[in-house]
Amino acid sequence: MATSSKTHVEQLVIGAGFAGLATAIRLQEDGERDFLVIEKGAEVGGTWRDNTYPGAACDVPSQLYSYSFAPNPDWSMSFSPQPEIQAYIRRVAEDAGVLDRFRFHTAVEAAVWDEAAQHWRVDLSTGETVTASILVSGAGGLSAPRLPDIDGIGDFRGEIFHSAQWNHDADLTGKRVAVIGTGASSIQIVPEVQRIAAHLDVYQRTAPYVLPRNDRTYTRLERLAFRHLPFVQRAYRTAIYWGRECYVPGFTLQPRLAWPAKRMALANIAKGISDPDLREKVTPTYEIGCKRILISNTYYPALDADNVDLVTDPISRITGDAVVTADGVEHPVDVLVVATGFFTTELPIAERIVGREGRSLAETWRDSGMAGYKGTTVHGFPNLFQVVGPNTGLGHSSMVFMIEAQVEYLRDAVRTMRRHEYATVEPRRDAQQRWNDDLQRRMRRTVWHTGGCSSWYLDEHGRNTTLWPRTTFAFRSLLSAFDVAAYEVTAPVREREGAPA
Repeated sequence: MATSSKTHVEQLVIGAGFAGLATAIRLQEDGERDFLVIEKGAEVGGTWRDNTYPGAACDVPSQLYSYSFAPNPDWSMSFSPQPEIQAYIRRVAEDAGVLDRFRFHTAVEAAVWDEAAQHWRVDLSTGETVTASILVSGAGGLSAPRLPDIDGIGDFRGEIFHSAQWNHDADLTGKRVAVIGTGASSIQIVPEVQRIAAHLDVYQRTAPYVLPRNDRTYTRLERLAFRHLPFVQRAYRTAIYWGRECYVPGFTLQPRLAWPAKRMALANIAKGISDPDLREKVTPTYEIGCKRILISNTYYPALDADNVDLVTDPISRITGDAVVTADGVEHPVDVLVVATGFFTTELPIAERIVGREGRSLAETWRDSGMAGYKGTTVHGFPNLFQVVGPNTGLGHSSMVFMIEAQVEYLRDAVRTMRRHEYATVEPRRDAQQRWNDDLQRRMRRTVWHTGGCSSWYLDEHGRNTTLWPRTTFAFRSLLSAFDVAAYEVTAPVREREGAPA
């Protein structure tokens, strides 16, 4: 029987990006075949399927931004463009032979824990209900675009779209374009739009640090070596990995240790911008690393172009054909590009997952912010595993590394449940509290709290619930084995009731 026609599966995975795909592949390797992956989009890829804006590329080197178990010898450049990443994800999925258990165009409407039956009851957008012994959320933190709350934005008569929902039918050639935001997506979009727009306004609230993008095309010899001498590619990956880890002390111990990176960022401004007033506007006033560090060789020259204005006055309202700033100036615009990020501390999927006490994840987190045990499990939500959960994000390295660490923890949890015939596992409240107390204690000395900025890393309570405040190898070590002693476990219903097994 095909999985798609089943009403119960052992593992139900939400999302088919890097997290969901890794989960499926690794479960299959362990002999777990009774799983289902549901995905709201048309195919695998997640963020890399959806973000197709001009210039979209990764800011983590290609060799590290890929699965350790599926190296890609065919990267064309040291930093991969979006089409290559999406093609890589698609190929890995096809080669692994797991796509027969993927359901596309299917979203979760509600996932509710059934205490009596000891399983998750999941209502799907297709009208079906599926039950699952284990629920895995790989929905990701960069999957729900955040639109700005600006007076009058609904009245704008021109083209308007979020960077993650790019309208490729909209021709920006010769138009007056406005880009709101100066984050990771914006600095890739701006140089592309500057080349074709009649005029471009870039609205900046806080100047980012932008390092040079040391990108290059791989030579034919390198690509041949990657394909036929795998140890060469592993050596590249290892060198990049440890280079990235060198950022950690400057983020988590002493910001002065990040001075070399700060010097490179300031030199990038001097090189790319000739106008002294513009240089001052784009020079950050906080410590490097407090907000996400960006990389680009073309952003500053684009801002310096004659057809571009960097606007730093706050936006007061939007009319049918203009953006009005707090100084009363109207800036005419034909196309409005909103590059204002995502819901990262208020994950939409959290509204739909309801635990043992009848409360959703969102309700559980509303008073004190996102929190879990090892970024993967949550007290009150039996048999729920989150891949890219609370405090698993990074400001310096590859999220794929973190995803693989969490998937290994999940795999060992499934093995442990099989071996000991546990029906449920749920982190103890005291274990989760100790984990998060230690996290927040470490956070207090990091640049994200002491660096003098506000960022999407922090929630409304001022807590950093998104980032990991230690090295990635420490995270991997802490999740290398499922620590069942930190969990409350139960036997199957039939055993608890004394029924024959």
